[in-house]
Amino acid sequence: MLEVINVKKTFNRGTINEKKALDGIDFFLDEGEFVTVIGGNGAGKSTVLNMIAGVYPIDSGKIILDGVDISKKPEHVRARYLGRVFQDPMLGTASEMAIQENLAMAYRRGKPRGLAWGITHREKKEYVEKLKTLELGLETRMTSKVGLLSGGQRQALTLLMATLKQPKLLLLDEHTAALDPKTARRVNELTEAIIMENHLTTIMITHNMKDAIRLGSRLIMMHEGRIIYDVSGEEKKGLKVVDLLEKFEQASGGEFANDRMLLS
Repeated sequence: MLEVINVKKTFNRGTINEKKALDGIDFFLDEGEFVTVIGGNGAGKSTVLNMIAGVYPIDSGKIILDGVDISKKPEHVRARYLGRVFQDPMLGTASEMAIQENLAMAYRRGKPRGLAWGITHREKKEYVEKLKTLELGLETRMTSKVGLLSGGQRQALTLLMATLKQPKLLLLDEHTAALDPKTARRVNELTEAIIMENHLTTIMITHNMKDAIRLGSRLIMMHEGRIIYDVSGEEKKGLKVVDLLEKFEQASGGEFANDRMLLS
């Protein structure tokens, strides 16, 4: 479903702030594969997602989605095929619009817009059923503004919006990092259920090593713009946090004492 081939990216090239963010990244995702990505700050995790989404142009290499080379396609074109949830619950939704209006926008992603009635009765019934699966009571608040929701409710809604039209690829950029532990667990449970039910190809960035081990079918560790560890199957199931710390220490030369990974 996804091929990332020798992708390189350097920011602020030729200046004192030059930063090599990706140093020839290569990986492939099969349809339905759920990959968790971990690494220290500045490892290139979010940069990979931004390259795939088209937020920044790549310097070289190729990105192929479902057989189509999207390397040079603009962000708004790629958005038709991608679902994305950000770390900040405020992103991904329109706070001044109602829950049902946000869902309607997500439902029409990539479709031509006309002058017909905004939300049909059939759509409303579908949104109610989808919201019920979140078990947060949002189905009774369809006309409430999204800005009135808690961070966890808003992130759960964003996740539902990102997967409403079953994207070819779902990108989750530390989407539980800004939530309290209890809410984060609930959002992760919803994430896993939606991905499994819809057989979605997914990349999930996380700093939480326990989540990286527990969730998904494959784990990738990054360091300084490179993939240093790629594990799946029974080997992944047998991993422990200490194993990942050891791998990271080997790659970083032990310079990880202050890294945010340890706080997780």
